[in-house]
Amino acid sequence: MTPITTGTRRSPKSPTGRARTRASAGAGLLLLGALLAGCGAEPGEIPLSEIRPEIPTATPEATPAATPGVIGAAVGAPEATVHNGLIVSRAYTDASRTSSAIVTFSPDGSGRHQVTQPPARALDDRPDWSPDGATIAFDRTDPQTGTARLWTVPTAGGPEHQVSPVCDSGSADCANEDERAPAFSPNGKQIAFSRSWGAQDQGSSHQIQYSDLYLMSPEGTDVQRLTFLTNDKPYSGSVSNPSWSPDGKQLTFEYRTSATGQPANSRAIYVVSADGTGLRQLTPWELRAGDRADWSPDGTQILFTTFPAGPDNAPGGGIYTVHPDGTAIGALTPAPSDAFYGTAAYAPDGRSIVFAQAPAGAGADLYSMRPDGTGVARLTNSSDKWLSRPAWGTAEGSAAPAGQVQATAPATDQPSDRPSGEASQAPQASQTPRPDDQRPAQAQGQPATEQPRPGTESESETDSGSDSGSGSGSGSGSGSEE
Repeated sequence: MTPITTGTRRSPKSPTGRARTRASAGAGLLLLGALLAGCGAEPGEIPLSEIRPEIPTATPEATPAATPGVIGAAVGAPEATVHNGLIVSRAYTDASRTSSAIVTFSPDGSGRHQVTQPPARALDDRPDWSPDGATIAFDRTDPQTGTARLWTVPTAGGPEHQVSPVCDSGSADCANEDERAPAFSPNGKQIAFSRSWGAQDQGSSHQIQYSDLYLMSPEGTDVQRLTFLTNDKPYSGSVSNPSWSPDGKQLTFEYRTSATGQPANSRAIYVVSADGTGLRQLTPWELRAGDRADWSPDGTQILFTTFPAGPDNAPGGGIYTVHPDGTAIGALTPAPSDAFYGTAAYAPDGRSIVFAQAPAGAGADLYSMRPDGTGVARLTNSSDKWLSRPAWGTAEGSAAPAGQVQATAPATDQPSDRPSGEASQAPQASQTPRPDDQRPAQAQGQPATEQPRPGTESESETDSGSDSGSGSGSGSGSGSEE
């Protein structure tokens, strides 16, 4: 494979000879200039006055496909039926939390089904639904190298397929190649994902040189670089966790700065158009928003989680919403809070939100609430699994295919019969890890919300990693990377 070079961004070819389209050097420079001109400053130097419109839009207009009764639905819109199907999540498969799999649940939290069968000590994480609900995309972290690759699997389970990697190992430009956090576009024709690559900083942070957002087809072809946040600022930070707007015209993503970034060791949600233009910062640095944001089905709200400064397992974060123009930021969860909050996602009909939360002294479970933050109810009682990063799709539950073992949910894996208000009470502070088990990432230089490689025990804010290069598994149907 011809390597992807950061400076020239040549068009690589897959091992099978399929050409991939890439921006030329000239186009890349023009795009970079357009991005900088559009936001008026370098990343991390954008004043709040420039990331919000001069005349705030108090009530954004709903998209034509808005569903009656949901957030921002247009008055007089035709009746529509939206099915709230399965919820997909990450779950650990062993008590020591050295391996994790992708699992699904019914909307009430029952019927847990393990979809992927990861190799020993591999970490399957960050699942996302295809628009038709037939496929789940996820990333799998190799236990030997600590780097991740993108995979897909049928919703019911079965043969797992590794998406063709952007870059082969063996060259400097492909060092520490890491691809994760896939997100299907609304029409299913593209997958957005985060990519990190390059040499590793041998200082205390172990940051990787470059990290940006990319697009490609679900087969791994037609690769395009979407952002250039770290292009001229190596080791400055990590780009991750993309999420599409319902109309497919924009994406949100997390930008987390390193110790040498501006500002240092911070995080925020950014927005960019699907053609790479219109880059802007959505949330202020002081809010420390991160992980995967989620758009409401009508496109009028963006749901996101905040993380306090200090140790990654510190309490005090929360779940918020914001308009796509950056106005009307509001908290859905109690503040201040002693609870640990993880990723949150809207139901397809927009009437509910699923999120991860860990009370004091316990692991993370899934909860639901209304879009205004009321009616909190616990969906699962599987804290030993550390359920996190949920996404809510329209797929119906089905029997496992031949040869696939369906994991039976324990008797406790049923909706809680506690009053809805009880689940929202803030627990006392503890040293319990947060829902997303935010220990430092490995050689890929991802932010600390990414999963650690087995054996990593540090829980500081800085990134850490190994000196290993990239390593991808085979695309065998068994899902084995051996």
